[in-house]
Amino acid sequence: MRILLDNLLKRLVAHGDLSVIWPDGAISHYAGRPGRAATLAIRDPAIIRRLVTDPAMALGEGYMEGALDPVDGSIYDVLHVLLSSVQESEGRIPALRLRNAFGRVFRPLAQLNNARRSKRNVAHHYDLNGRLYALFLDRDRQYSCGYFPRGDETIDEAQAAKKRHIASKLLLDRPDLEVLDIGCGWGGMALTLARDYGARVTGITLSEEQLAEARRRAEAEGLADRVSFELMDYRAMTREFDRIVSVGMFEHVGVPNYPSFFATVQRCLKPDGVALLHAIGRFDGPDVTSPWLAKYIFPGGYSPSLSEVFAPLERSGLRSTDIEILRLHYAKTLAHWRKRFAANRDAIASLYDERFCRMFEFYLAGSQLAFEVQDHMVFQIQLARRQDAAPLTRDYMIDAERAAQSLSRSISAPHAASLRSTAS
Repeated sequence: MRILLDNLLKRLVAHGDLSVIWPDGAISHYAGRPGRAATLAIRDPAIIRRLVTDPAMALGEGYMEGALDPVDGSIYDVLHVLLSSVQESEGRIPALRLRNAFGRVFRPLAQLNNARRSKRNVAHHYDLNGRLYALFLDRDRQYSCGYFPRGDETIDEAQAAKKRHIASKLLLDRPDLEVLDIGCGWGGMALTLARDYGARVTGITLSEEQLAEARRRAEAEGLADRVSFELMDYRAMTREFDRIVSVGMFEHVGVPNYPSFFATVQRCLKPDGVALLHAIGRFDGPDVTSPWLAKYIFPGGYSPSLSEVFAPLERSGLRSTDIEILRLHYAKTLAHWRKRFAANRDAIASLYDERFCRMFEFYLAGSQLAFEVQDHMVFQIQLARRQDAAPLTRDYMIDAERAAQSLSRSISAPHAASLRSTAS
């Protein structure tokens, strides 16, 4: 099996330099075009067979189990070499071709996310100990792509900018607009829209952990009269709203359910309403979810190509009134999360264990690289039932975003001065 893995790596590594330390101490080098260098030690000979027969699953599991270890670097460095090479090389590797073929055949079955299955899938990831997310996300627990207008924002600044950017596209031009937040997470977006824009927001989620935290936050901020949170599948919503927003939830819907999702938006959006969909997508067309990611992190999850989104969207009766692609913003977001996770690793290990920490490290590193060296991006699609529901140019978005940013600065400046005065 060692010979087979050696041959596989010779065909795979097309970009960068990978050194492998075998269980007996021997070292092999695999090099492609100039790029990042990394070293991987194989601690357990048993993992070699699995790497040959199912590399996409075995690499993550091997790292989780301690059978594979980066040397003088991190799992990010190893994955950088492998993932930057795989798009060029996977067609030459039978195990990867076979995995993709089977994945495409069984993909509809894997994404049959009915209400019961969706709740179970959500619980797998989002009902973990709430302190975990507080240890690596921003203060508002925004678990989706931040927005980096300058490129050097802190994670808190980027997530605040993301919320302003989305709010500008929702055309919140008058108070007391009724807003539906589909997949509301821990409530940060809903609370922001109520507090800063005067909206009345209903947030829905399938996570009991997130629901409890969102309700607690609404009470603590004195916004319980303007924001309500409900444990509800999106398909069960029947009320009409002036605005609908969904951030980082569409990846859990599944391609077979896109008609139901867009039918829900169309049904619940008032005739003159505006909706905003923010989700991860792919540049290179339809594909399959990593089997490791589907098993350990996001069961039932899938990031679609735009071609998969627009066919059911076009049939829904909704109009796509604005589309924006955010390219490397999520890579920057994930880099922040990885840094914060590493800084708080001991605390996270005390909540779970070493295997869990390695699982999350693999997930965060692989996700960052999906945006840096592979085909992932984020799309924002503004939707309406009528073409005239929003102004004809983007000027109103820019004006609203700048006004919100100026207001935020004017509020934070006295607060910062007060803190400095108190400290002195």
